[in-house]
Amino acid sequence: MDGIKVTQIKHMAFAVRDVDATLATYKRLLGVSDEVGVTEFAKSRNRVALFELGGIEYQISQSMDPDGRFATWIAERGGEGLHHICYAVEDIDAALAEAQARGATLKECAACKVSGSHVHPEGWVAFLEQDAGGIEIEFMQVYTPEQLEQYANVKGI
Repeated sequence: MDGIKVTQIKHMAFAVRDVDATLATYKRLLGVSDEVGVTEFAKSRNRVALFELGGIEYQISQSMDPDGRFATWIAERGGEGLHHICYAVEDIDAALAEAQARGATLKECAACKVSGSHVHPEGWVAFLEQDAGGIEIEFMQVYTPEQLEQYANVKGI
């Protein structure tokens, strides 16, 4: 086994109770642009702020429902924090095969109800059932510009 070919950290997602207050803190203390706002995703029932800081994309995520993905995670762990890291890979099928050969199992995507590689707004994604120190693992094969246009109708996080 050669290992999974990770090209970069695509994003880090943080589960929070109040995305507006958290975003305001990033703006005030770290200089995140005032133009960054919060987007509501109806499909996944999340409110999300997306911004880049230090070359890393941050996803600050709040469930819109008390039993939502991030609200449940916060309740189970007793607090807010780093929910998952998304690792960009060149070939998601190869990455998943390698992870499974190393004992990983695939987790159902909470938003899409699909296990394994599937389309998302920016690329094919998959989640592992196992976590690393309480932090979920996501893989993404980022779309080429042509694929991005092809899958432009995919909405939601």
